[in-house]
Amino acid sequence: MAKDQDHEPMTDAERESREVAEHAREKEWKQPSFIRELFLGNLRSDLIHPFPTRSNRPEFIEFRTRLERFLAEQVDPGEIDKTGEYPQSVVDGLKRLGAFGMKIPKKYGGLELNQVEYSQIMELLGTYDGNLSALLSAHQSIGVPQPLKVFGTEEQKQEFLPRCAAGAISAFALTEPNVGSDPAQLETTAELTADGEYYILNGEKLWCTNGTLAELLVVMARNPENKRISAFVVDTATPGVKIEHRCRFMGLKALSNALIRFENVRVPKSNLIGKEGQGLKIALVTLNTGRLSLPAGATGSAKRCLEICREWSTERVQWGVPIGKHAAIANKMADMAATVFGMDSLSLLASEMADRGNYDIRLEAAAAKEWNTVEGWKLVDDTMQIRGGRGYETEHSLDARGDKPIAVERMMRDFRINTIFEGSSEIMHLFMAREAVDKHLQVAGALIDPRKSSGAKLAALPKIAAFYAWWYPTRWIGWGRWPRYSEFGSLARHMRFVERNARKLARQSFHGMIVHGPKLERRQGFLFRLVDVVNELFVMAASCSRATRMRDENHANAKQAERLADLLCRRSRRRIKASFKALWSNDDRAKYVVSKTILSGEQAWLEQGLVQQVRKSKPQAVPVEREVSA
Repeated sequence: MAKDQDHEPMTDAERESREVAEHAREKEWKQPSFIRELFLGNLRSDLIHPFPTRSNRPEFIEFRTRLERFLAEQVDPGEIDKTGEYPQSVVDGLKRLGAFGMKIPKKYGGLELNQVEYSQIMELLGTYDGNLSALLSAHQSIGVPQPLKVFGTEEQKQEFLPRCAAGAISAFALTEPNVGSDPAQLETTAELTADGEYYILNGEKLWCTNGTLAELLVVMARNPENKRISAFVVDTATPGVKIEHRCRFMGLKALSNALIRFENVRVPKSNLIGKEGQGLKIALVTLNTGRLSLPAGATGSAKRCLEICREWSTERVQWGVPIGKHAAIANKMADMAATVFGMDSLSLLASEMADRGNYDIRLEAAAAKEWNTVEGWKLVDDTMQIRGGRGYETEHSLDARGDKPIAVERMMRDFRINTIFEGSSEIMHLFMAREAVDKHLQVAGALIDPRKSSGAKLAALPKIAAFYAWWYPTRWIGWGRWPRYSEFGSLARHMRFVERNARKLARQSFHGMIVHGPKLERRQGFLFRLVDVVNELFVMAASCSRATRMRDENHANAKQAERLADLLCRRSRRRIKASFKALWSNDDRAKYVVSKTILSGEQAWLEQGLVQQVRKSKPQAVPVEREVSA
């Protein structure tokens, strides 16, 4: 009989991977975090309310207007998708606009947009073309500009940032052919020369977005002796940097994504970012703000979906009435609008938090990325369903027969990567789940650590008892009823729900630790449901705060925003209740046992009747000539 998860011993490789990841994570919380407080059972409404708003600067408005005009007049997304290439005229036009220097400070030749402004640009691109979103986002959200802004020396900034601002495209190189999100298995090495002047890089990097265009790379490599991971700026003109293959994908057909090989590449010691051994931490910190481009872009795509469905639902007549008047479509449309409002609220709030600088946004950025990309994918799928055959038909075919060339098919292909880019949905859940139990591990970690002796566990008991004697009862005793949060008006009941269920979330995470003990880290179904709850609480609070701010400012659409926030919260409440129920009533163990029989081949009988393709010869990878952009 297959063993269940509780009886699976942890391998040395698994233990090493966990230790590397734990060493790299930020262990201190120097600034407040709204979501961390939710995990602890506290609704810190003061961290998100009043909802932060600001007016756009005139110089930003001018840039956005010029970019929008450039996209509309000179960029054909359908043609980019068809050819699978970025036209040189488009790349050159983006350079002239300064689009490659959006986040770079002015003193280095950039536009110095703040995070809110940058997110607005990513949203704009999300409404139009995912290929350009990927090009610009990979360059400055995770490419050379962002890590150098945070960790680089002044000399490094002066050397590389003006190049990046002028259009020297950059890329981020972490993933390897045999290594995804497990840095402990990183194989690319960086060895210091005997004279201490250079590092010698050897290895391969896979799925390096912008890799075939990039002049500069951020490369993560490991010291082969102490296994510490470091980050380097690598100029692709350096001998030994080879583009082995350009990867092609289901969507984002123009994506300049590469398999890159490093063969005895000499990198000056001055190109080390931060200190030796800080590479993974630099990557994680960079991604905290870098991944905010994804919820912004997803919001733009969602807004386009809503527009497409609204117009089609009034045009298309079925059984004598527009399809939008049929309940099946009407319900989808209402849910879509509420979702778009929630996505917009999360993207705005997380970007504002990043700009203010007095927040720790690691959880908020992860939550916004996860919720927006997953919900955005559902919206794209609904848009395909509502458009029907016209959604499935390509824009070129629609245009050729005289129909409106609405590119839902392309949008679906392009959008799908968003739940994978910059940390898949599963990785986001794991990342957030670790933080969900962080306080408990700090307080009671010794008690559930199998490596601790009985004496160490006994010695920790007084500290543990002192904390939980106060903490646990207060997770039950609290006031989440009227008249609390009355300033939210008709949405106050939803904020009260958030407060009550934040306390319940904290209790359930504690109960999970007590019940599962050291096995909790393997109870991913349990932990993922806790993350799903906190994400729904976050979007509820953000949407209520935003709608209330619009009401207080007498915004022209305040009443509509209130309706959308209410509908969103109604749905989130049902999801939260279902997730709490599933914590303790689920099929997780049964599924794990069955999965073991699948992996062992016992269920291979289900696969009978397949046609197996015969490949007569394996094609050899041919090195790719570097694409040159003037």
